[in-house]
Amino acid sequence: MKKNIYNLIVIYFISTLLLALFGHYYIVNFTPIKDYNYYSIVLILFFVVTAPLFFAYLIYKSNKKSKSDIERLKKINEELYKSNERYDIVAKATSDTIWDWDIKTGGFIWNKGIQGVFGYKKEEVGNNLQWWFEKIHPEDSLKMSVKLYSFIEQKTEKWQDYYRFMCADGTFKYVFDRGFLVMDENRNVIRMIGAIQDITKQKEEEQRLKLLETVITQTKDSVIITESSDAENEIPKIVYVNPAFTKMTGFKSKEVINESALVFMNKFSVRSEIKKLAEALKKKEEFTFEVLNKRKNKEEYWANVTMIPITNKDNQHSHWISIQRDISVEKEREKEREHLISELTQNNKDLKQFSYITSHNLRAPLSNLTGLLNLVEDIPIENEELKQIITGFSKSTAQLNETINDLVNVIIIKDSPSIQKEDIIIKNVFENVFNQLSFLISLKKPIIKMDLDDTKTISLNKSYIESILLNLMTNSLRYLDSKRQLKINITSKKTNLETILTFKDNGIGIDLERNKDKIFGLYQRFHDYPDSKGLGLYLVKSQVESMGGTITVESEVGVGTTFIIKFKNN
Repeated sequence: MKKNIYNLIVIYFISTLLLALFGHYYIVNFTPIKDYNYYSIVLILFFVVTAPLFFAYLIYKSNKKSKSDIERLKKINEELYKSNERYDIVAKATSDTIWDWDIKTGGFIWNKGIQGVFGYKKEEVGNNLQWWFEKIHPEDSLKMSVKLYSFIEQKTEKWQDYYRFMCADGTFKYVFDRGFLVMDENRNVIRMIGAIQDITKQKEEEQRLKLLETVITQTKDSVIITESSDAENEIPKIVYVNPAFTKMTGFKSKEVINESALVFMNKFSVRSEIKKLAEALKKKEEFTFEVLNKRKNKEEYWANVTMIPITNKDNQHSHWISIQRDISVEKEREKEREHLISELTQNNKDLKQFSYITSHNLRAPLSNLTGLLNLVEDIPIENEELKQIITGFSKSTAQLNETINDLVNVIIIKDSPSIQKEDIIIKNVFENVFNQLSFLISLKKPIIKMDLDDTKTISLNKSYIESILLNLMTNSLRYLDSKRQLKINITSKKTNLETILTFKDNGIGIDLERNKDKIFGLYQRFHDYPDSKGLGLYLVKSQVESMGGTITVESEVGVGTTFIIKFKNN
């Protein structure tokens, strides 16, 4: 730049000198002036010489000023560079999305946070105000824009708002946006710079805490929060109680805050649990116990208490949450139930003893009576009426004997929780049953079909299974349908897990709609047959279950009955 200035001065000097010489020549040769003064030439030469010097001085001063301005501009540029550098570093360091809005032109600049936080590609990010507003949730847009323009109009220094901002995938994130105005020397707003912070997790946590607060305040269980205490055998102080606590105990919140739980706990009742409680407090473990507490009016109540340790973000134990449920009603019912069980147990013992005594006392006279009737049968009786009376008497005696035997068998089964089992051949059991019922079979002439090839042996109590089959077979023979020939089908099937016995007949059947829950009941009769005692099926079910099996029934009136017996394979 200096070289250019000096070149200009030389050119200016030569041009001025030539112009002066040409002027002098013109005056001398073409003007009437003949006595041109030598001093005029000196004056012109002085002018020619001093003018460039003066011009050079002006240029020098201008150059000096320009140099000062350039230095100042360089300094400003350096500061701007450092400022921009700091801005870039802050923008990279923070997770916030920074935006810059030129209010006069409407231009919008976003930092890379708009891509990292919200997932937009660089070419998808708009550079105007409209793009920003389009990404704000419709429910939040109007409210937010009104607040924003009101802030700009009032020229408030700081603006902030919460709203939902759309991500590139169409979902929304909760954001906290803060803005600052930039004004010129006349306090005219020219720019606005802001930072958007993603607070979705905080918002979700806030909503979760509100739900938890609602649960705590609305639950019927008493919730007590106490601070943690490291002192041995010290009951922690209360810092919060929910409304249910007041309803349960009668103590208001202000009456128990900063007090220990002994305010409402019965220290005599909790004494039995104090060691376990102290150990749980020491180990910071969850602990559940039952305690007899007292209300404000001194009324006692039973509470089920669960104490849960709470840790802070550093995983340090900070508080206890105690959840208490009033179980006074349950305790009262439990006491009543225990009393009832005790009474029933005693009554059962009394009934069992009565049954033993009754069966024992009846057996001797019944045996004598049976013996006398057997003797009478050998005496010829000519009186028909007396003969019918003795026959009826013999029949009733036999039925009474059967009933007593059944009752004794029931008592034996109920009094023996475990029975001896043995491997038995199932066909042999049926042969014994058929032999015992040979008279009835020859009288009723049923068609009996048996398919027992699938099960040769089975591990059961021999006398029990014979009694079961005998009862079922006897019922089929007694309660046949007189309109058709009796058919009895007996099958067995063995699987990997169980053995299934099926006993089916086409007798008169049972009305299950009316008697389904009574089939295996004690003294339940489903027909008006005079020889029905109502003990057979009860005895069958008792014997099946005593051997670990199950029995079900399918029946239809006028069609027949099917009993299905299942035993687990050993």
